[in-house]
Amino acid sequence: MMGVLQASYGPAFPYLQGRYGVDTAGVGLIASAHFLGSALAPPLAGFALGRVTVRRVVVASAAVLILGMLVLVAAPVWAVAVAGALVGGLGLGGVSAALNSAYASVGNRAVNLVNAVFGVGSILAPLLVVTLAPVHLALPFLTVAALCAVTLLTAQRFGVPALRPPLTPQVAGGRSGVQAGLFAVLIACYVGLESGFGTWAGRHLDSLNYGHAALFVSGYWGGLTLGRVLTGLFGARVRPGSLVLVSAALAGLCALTAAALPPLAGAAYVVAGLSLGPIFGSTLAWMTQSLPARFIPFLLVAGSVGGIVAPALLGALSARSGLGSVPVTLAVLGAALCVLTALTLRATRPH
Repeated sequence: MMGVLQASYGPAFPYLQGRYGVDTAGVGLIASAHFLGSALAPPLAGFALGRVTVRRVVVASAAVLILGMLVLVAAPVWAVAVAGALVGGLGLGGVSAALNSAYASVGNRAVNLVNAVFGVGSILAPLLVVTLAPVHLALPFLTVAALCAVTLLTAQRFGVPALRPPLTPQVAGGRSGVQAGLFAVLIACYVGLESGFGTWAGRHLDSLNYGHAALFVSGYWGGLTLGRVLTGLFGARVRPGSLVLVSAALAGLCALTAAALPPLAGAAYVVAGLSLGPIFGSTLAWMTQSLPARFIPFLLVAGSVGGIVAPALLGALSARSGLGSVPVTLAVLGAALCVLTALTLRATRPH
């Protein structure tokens, strides 16, 4: 449900333009409103998780998401549709923050499987829009609302895991702050790397005259999802911190390959997605071993910062130095992620 909604706005742009009469520049506002809502929600969820159960946060957030979708599909004017997307984004961000916190505290396998399902939803969303939107624009978003209602009923009936305490004894306040800060910077660097590959790999491949650059970008996102599935199946056998370090090193190596060997750049980007797949969920699970799981929503905010800064940085460097700078910059980000992971491993080592 989460992946389906986030990935539905782009394919729905032509249908939204036809219904509300907005231009190409204005239609993107609805996606921006959604992501603004989903960025504002995690800290609210984080504060709520310190006071009420995970199930209550999930149920309340799901109800907000359903409300946002109903407002969007019934909106008589564009401004109301944008407001509905904002409300829907708030609900989605709350559900995502609560579920990631709960399943990260369960372990590496659980949180990676949850994020793998999210990735599958992102892959299926364009097909959903292409199939249903020509019949009626409301149908894709009503489908999201229906899926969200199933989530709400499931959470009420069966519940969701409670936040589990850290596996290691609680660290002193100063050291706890250092750990939290390192995890925040690490996740920001990771999300920046993930979004950097996703937004600029295609442009770099176009500059190399690849005939089907979009297929390699799709392969990148497919590899990312497959990496999460594999981690969900086998991740319990590997320490999360070690897995993050190896994955970051492989992603950086893929970026170097794309820079040094242009004929292999397309394949390198696909393998980069597979390499990056385990990092997000494994980092969340790793953090819960020494810090309270209710800190995770604040890590998601840090990730949003990385997702904003990195693509803009790549764009500025590309304008100045050419598209050949894309894989070089991604390799530097990969190296920075390795360094941050090594520092975090040292800071979280039991004393």
